[in-house]
This record gives sequence, structure tokens and C-alpha cells, in this order.
Amino acid sequence: MKRRTGHTAIIKRAFKGLDNEAVDMLRTVAVKKNYPTNTILCEKGAAADKFYVITKGKVAVTRDLEGTDEDFVLGFLGEGEYFGEMGLITGEPRAATVTTIVETDVLEVSQQDFDEVFSSSPSMGRNILNTMIDIVRETDQRAIEDLEQRYQELAKAYAELEAAQADRIAKAALEAQLEVAAKAQRSLLPTNLPTVEGFEFSAMFEPARQVGGDFYDVHILDDGKVAVLLADVSDKGAHAALFMAVARTLFFTECRHNADPADVMLAVHNGLIESSAYDMFVTAIYGVIDLETRTFRYVRGGHDEPLLVRNDGSTKFLSGKGRFLGLWPELTMPFEVQEVVFEPGDTLVIYSDGVTDMRNMEGDSFGSEGLANLVRGVRMYDADRIARTIYNVVQSHRGRAEAFDDFSLLVIRAKKR
Repeated sequence: MKRRTGHTAIIKRAFKGLDNEAVDMLRTVAVKKNYPTNTILCEKGAAADKFYVITKGKVAVTRDLEGTDEDFVLGFLGEGEYFGEMGLITGEPRAATVTTIVETDVLEVSQQDFDEVFSSSPSMGRNILNTMIDIVRETDQRAIEDLEQRYQELAKAYAELEAAQADRIAKAALEAQLEVAAKAQRSLLPTNLPTVEGFEFSAMFEPARQVGGDFYDVHILDDGKVAVLLADVSDKGAHAALFMAVARTLFFTECRHNADPADVMLAVHNGLIESSAYDMFVTAIYGVIDLETRTFRYVRGGHDEPLLVRNDGSTKFLSGKGRFLGLWPELTMPFEVQEVVFEPGDTLVIYSDGVTDMRNMEGDSFGSEGLANLVRGVRMYDADRIARTIYNVVQSHRGRAEAFDDFSLLVIRAKKR
């Protein structure tokens, strides 16, 4: 005969409605045990050989999720609750793992003793059956809630993935469109500048984005003179490129009908006002070189002053009054035509503000004086080498800083006789 445990109240609390005979049988066969924290009392998949009633402490009931290292907590059991009965009744391995989470006292009943009490006490059978039904219901409900939560998380992750994919597709489409726009813009710029007696021409252009708003041109007019243009649209990106294309077309058209640079500027301004709804404007330098007299007659339309470096190293920024084109219909001042005569070895650099305003990581701009000093030092080179040198030095000044404006310049050099 096994020793009596004296836990009648615990047993009656665990098995409500259990008759006195069954209570007495359990008190007789149960063995009191004490287990420290983190002790596994039942392990999923192990053979079932004991039934447990908790008299003190607390345990966690867990089951591992297939395909993961994660444990799913089925619930917690404390004083007056029991576990381990299902495996003893069905004869199947343990369906879950039970681990103490604090120091825990239990009453242990062996397989043989449990079978004897269970078979002789209908009230205990009903009690255990009801408990099993409650456990199954609770487990199913927790599983459903867990599945719903995981479904919501999965749905959210899928939506985020779908949005990211759509964003990537949209970005790729935009990049493709911008690349087409960039190719179209590059096709509008001259690939080769004309070769004329007594002068060299070279240009450099790099947009701050895929497409930009700067443009330049050098072409020979019907009377043999050479038209020179460099312009800068106020904005950047695709709209600026479209505005640039309109302005370029207007310059091309007007310079073939008007010999005077001021008349060309005014006609382009009026054309932009009439044909464009964009809230943009254009700054420009437009002029004509007379190859016989080596005279450059030009107009500034709100653009940075061109830099003239004489053969002897002296420098001068060319002035001239005139406002930007295309934003407000009324001009506050007429365009002022200026003239400069090229001497052999002189160099004229027409540039956008993306050259002199180029900033480094410290926020320092390259500056007009920096440009003047640079060109003064390379004035003996040909136009191509001067243009490449300016580009390389300015980009070196920028370093890893972001370019906020288009880079464009046009170098005109009078050959030495």
C-alpha cells in the first residue's frame, strides 16, 4: 500500500464532482514530487507513463511549430489543475511539452494506478472527458487566433511586398522614360562643333539629373558668320528639357531671320510667352562672330557674364544688360548689344551657373574667380583641352557632394596667326 498524501482538497478541486471513493483511491496511489524551475515533466513525442496533479507552483504547456524552432504556448497550469491524462487514455505519445516555470510540487500517478481509478470511477471519467473537451476547444481557439494573426501579418507583408514591387516597376518605367528623354535631349545638342578658319570651339555638358535644362549650339549662318548660344532653363528634369527644346527651336528659327542679336533675343522671349504654359524662364548668351573682323556681337539675357582671357593672361567678365526670357511678357529693359574683338590667342568661356556654383562637401562654391584663375593657367592649350580641364577641375572640387545644377560650358578660342 502506497503512502497517503493528505491532498484531499487539491484532488477535489482538480476533479469537481469526484466521489469520495475515487478521491480516496487517488490519495492512496499518488506520489508527491517536487521539481525545480525549468524541469521538463512531459516531452512531446515521449511515451506517456504518468498522470500529474499540481499542488503548488506553475507549468507551461508548449508545442513546437513544424518547420521552425519556435514554441507555441498552449497555456499555463497551476495549483489544482492536472495534465498527462490524454496520453494515458489514448496510449499515444505525449502531444505537448510541459515545463515547470517555478519550483513546482505535483502528485504523480502511474499508468497502472490511473487506469484502475479511471475505470472504476465514472465521475472521474466524465470530469477528465469534460476537461479534455475544454482543452481541445481552447487549443483550437488559440490556434485559430494565432492563424488569424499570422494571416494578417502575412497579408500585410504581402501588401508591402506588392507595393514595393509596384514601386520598383514604376521606378523602372520612370527611369526608362527618363533615359529616353535624356537620349532625346542629347540628340538636340550638337555632336560636333563646326570647323571654321581662325577659331576653335569645344563644349562640355553634364545634367544634374538624367535630363537637364542647359543647352548650347554653334552653327554657321547663311552669311558665313557663326552663331553662338548657351542657355540655361530655370528648372531641372523632364519639364526643363521640354522647355529647353522649345527655346532651342525658337533660337534656331529666329537667328536665320534676324541678323541683330537683340532682335533674336526679343523674338525668342515673345515666342516662349506665346507657346509655353510652364512657369519657367531661360537665361542665355547669344552672339554672332564675324570671321573677317573677328568681332563677337552678343546679348546677355540674364545670364552669367562670359569670361574673356586674353593671350597675355589678363581677364575680363563681359557685361551687357538684358533680362531673362519667357516668364513675364513685359521686359523692364531692352537687350543691350555688346562687342568684343578677338585677338590671336584669346579665349572666351561661356558657362552656366552650374560651373561656378558647383559646391564641395563643405559647401564652398568653385566661384568665378576660381574659373578665371584656372583658365588663365591653361590659356595656351587648344579649346578641347581647356574645356576638359575646366570640367575635371570643377568635378574634383565637387568631390562626393551632390550636383544641384547642370554643368555646361562653351569654349571659344581665337587661333594665333
